[in-house]
Amino acid sequence: MSGSRIGETKHWLRTAATLAEALPYLRRFSGKTFVIKYGGHAMGDARLTESFANDVVLIKQVGINPVVVHGGGPQIAEMLERFKIKSSFVDGLRVTDEDSVEIVEMVLSGRINKHIVTSINAAGGHAIGLSGKDGPLIEARKLTRTKRDPDSNIEKVLDLGFVGEPTRINANVLNIFAESDLIPVVAPIGIGAGGETFNINADTVAGAVAQALAAAKLVMLTDVAGVVDGDGSLLSRITLSEGRALIAKGVITGGMIPKLETCLAAVEANTEAAHILDGRVPHTLLLEVFTKHGTGTMIEAG
Repeated sequence: MSGSRIGETKHWLRTAATLAEALPYLRRFSGKTFVIKYGGHAMGDARLTESFANDVVLIKQVGINPVVVHGGGPQIAEMLERFKIKSSFVDGLRVTDEDSVEIVEMVLSGRINKHIVTSINAAGGHAIGLSGKDGPLIEARKLTRTKRDPDSNIEKVLDLGFVGEPTRINANVLNIFAESDLIPVVAPIGIGAGGETFNINADTVAGAVAQALAAAKLVMLTDVAGVVDGDGSLLSRITLSEGRALIAKGVITGGMIPKLETCLAAVEANTEAAHILDGRVPHTLLLEVFTKHGTGTMIEAG
């Protein structure tokens, strides 16, 4: 047998072994719901977008119900700059005034949402785009933040404008898609009691949706490998208590804190497990969910 023939045989044997390894997971999660938060720089990479779309379509084809929630920070910043609208941040949240919220809604519910929908459809799926206003899917209220003045020790309320937090997720809207071949793609825009438009953090929306649907998994696609310990080593699996300890000890810092807190809250409620994955790795979603070793960090009750 020639060297090329041997190499080809080894390749197919590895493929067959991977499929065999995935089978128990496919059986276990058939009919279950996965909420997938899609964001970060992977959204701007055509190759990674295609890989993500293929993974979502495959998950749907094997009987799992994916719900995609997307962000769009870099794209929003680009559009605000184009319109010469200045923006600032408080605790990682974009202060969103009346002018900004119109741009945010246009970018999230329009340009980004439809790009993801088109990509999934091109991969052979049947995606449909939604914002929190549709249904209505996401009812929200104004989010408030406080800051203590170091000199006077007086706590001041910070005005973030039209930044919101979910008060109710209408699970019935998304459950309809679970009974069909449609894949919902959700823009993190909420609607207030008075009809106001609210810009909501996509991680927060994904966590709220996962809880409302009692999802089997909440998957966060990010720009990092996962949760790391004090030495910078990747933690492939942590429990709720271990996750809280990492935050309390200051091992987890910056933008990873709210991501991990969202995952902890979802698992503490009714989500079987949460995953923080590097969205820059092709097919990271399939590798994490359907192989023994995975690629990122899984958070479970313990």
